[in-house]
Amino acid sequence: MVEFALQVQPLDAREWVETAQRAEAAGFTTLLAADHPGSCAAPFVALAAAAAVTSTIKLGSYVVNAGVREPMLLAADVATLDVVSGGRALLGLGAGHTPAEWDAVGRVRPGVRGRVERCIAVADATVRLLGGETVTVAQPGLTMLDARLEAPRPVQERIPLLIGTANSRLLGWAGQHADVVGLTGFGRTKSDGHQHEARWRLAEIDAQVALVRAGGDAALEALVQIVEITDDVDAVLGEQAERMGMSVSELREVPFLLVGTEDEIAAAVRRNEERWGITRYAVRRNALDLLGPLLPRLTGHSASNS
Repeated sequence: MVEFALQVQPLDAREWVETAQRAEAAGFTTLLAADHPGSCAAPFVALAAAAAVTSTIKLGSYVVNAGVREPMLLAADVATLDVVSGGRALLGLGAGHTPAEWDAVGRVRPGVRGRVERCIAVADATVRLLGGETVTVAQPGLTMLDARLEAPRPVQERIPLLIGTANSRLLGWAGQHADVVGLTGFGRTKSDGHQHEARWRLAEIDAQVALVRAGGDAALEALVQIVEITDDVDAVLGEQAERMGMSVSELREVPFLLVGTEDEIAAAVRRNEERWGITRYAVRRNALDLLGPLLPRLTGHSASNS
């Protein structure tokens, strides 16, 4: 079964309510909120508001920066969201990349290895807290002593864990421990602290999927950067292909882009499942209009009439 999640930020109260309800009615399985402290809405506050006006759509972070979040506070946020949504919370975590976020909380941004190790530690501790365990951690970058989440207790027996990454170490860990691995296609962070080099070549994606599969059988999700329904793919992807040193034909095979006619997009979804086992997609705001009418065809499910 193929699922689509919508990653979006609230613009105002009315728009946020309408977006959440439209996403649910169209057949998006999950509403996702990003986490970049200082430059976007607080994810769990926004998602709790969406919970009040929806009934079935899952609600998750995509993704929390584990480098600047503490497991106890994170577990409390997730558990509260699960309670107020009636058991629809999802925890999405990543290692983080934006230097300003560490500066803002008075921490030194570690190198890649340090960020990955803290992400693993935060993920493990948060999942254990949500599961009702007493947690003690003593390692570089994270210290906890007899931490326990007494209340609120989540509704779900296990809050689904999503790890978003393209890092080799984290892909392997996530394959074994996460419910969903979000393939981001991100490479090295560029000097602006926000943009990334891309790891989009097919052999690179093959290798990333192999690392996940070596760890376990987590579901695979692709973070889609461009959604466009068009019969002129060259016009849409030509500039990007030149910038990345790839051909348009190569880009058409990449799961991080859904560009083409409706038939071509449907074929791409089938192809990605057959080649890599990708059964989930996280898409951005414009996909609500573009893919909403297509979701029954792409997922094999009928949209809600609510």
